[in-house]
Amino acid sequence: MTGFLRLSAPSFWFRPPGLISTLLEPIATIVGLVAQKRRQRTGWRAPVPVLCVGNLTVGGTGKTTTVLDLIHRLHQRGVVVHCLTRGYRGKAVNGQAPLRVDPVHHTAADVGDEPLLLAAAAPCWVSPDRAASARTAIAAGATFLIMDDGFQNPGLHKDFSLILVDGAVGFGNQCVLPAGPLREPLMTGLAAADAVIITGQDSCGIQKNLANKVDYPILKAALRMERSIVSLRQQKVIAFAGLARPDKFFACLRENDVIPMKCISFPDHHAFTAADLAHLSHLAAQHSALLVTTPKDAVRLPASFRQKVRVVNVELEWADIASLDHILDSLTERVPRP
Repeated sequence: MTGFLRLSAPSFWFRPPGLISTLLEPIATIVGLVAQKRRQRTGWRAPVPVLCVGNLTVGGTGKTTTVLDLIHRLHQRGVVVHCLTRGYRGKAVNGQAPLRVDPVHHTAADVGDEPLLLAAAAPCWVSPDRAASARTAIAAGATFLIMDDGFQNPGLHKDFSLILVDGAVGFGNQCVLPAGPLREPLMTGLAAADAVIITGQDSCGIQKNLANKVDYPILKAALRMERSIVSLRQQKVIAFAGLARPDKFFACLRENDVIPMKCISFPDHHAFTAADLAHLSHLAAQHSALLVTTPKDAVRLPASFRQKVRVVNVELEWADIASLDHILDSLTERVPRP
């Protein structure tokens, strides 16, 4: 169910509970009970630190951007980081056997879009069996494991779990799927976390609302486009994105004084068709404009078409880097030394 719902989030998820969410509440109750039961399972404990970057809601919180940032910071600390992820909709992910992502030979159709981005920064393993991936990664030399998603997956013990929350939408109507965007009951998920990261502007008052619910750090990280964005300010652009919330990308462009002539939204993880590419090419020619997209979308484009597109990256700007450093330093202290 969650894979389907990632494609298009219903608008009622982000309004106070009403008729639709009330009618769906019996199903949501069952989903919540299953999630709570999964939490009771004990996962395999790896001999190296395991850091999980997950969320309580369906998509759109900036997990992969955060993982890439953390990989960079962990590399600076001298640890050998490997990534573990599911490989959403990847046709090469057969059964439970872990597969190491090869950015040269694999495509987004093979392993998913996010693993390709991660594999460019650190070795990345895809499999629904996180414990099997962890064992394989450790055998390949990993001294630190970071999970992109998998917070609700009980197969692997997490030494530290970071929960990401989109500051613009928070936890939505705070109902569990399908009545709302939560993958599990809010308090169940919060109790299993070790810190919360609010990404983007906290327009929902998340920090204030969580202050009385949790006794662990609440960090904040702004989304900033890379400096090269300034070169697009005087350009005509057609922006397109297939994300959980493509409007976030378009808003970031506007915040950087890049005003797209057209903004084209696609579903999350969308596989671009020949008709899609022809339509985008037509718009670019019609308006004498540059095509602009995200790194996650770019890896799903054919190589020949990718050359025609300007890719704009988004980075994190931490409000309290000292708190993040403390978390990472505490974890790296556990790294096995030769």
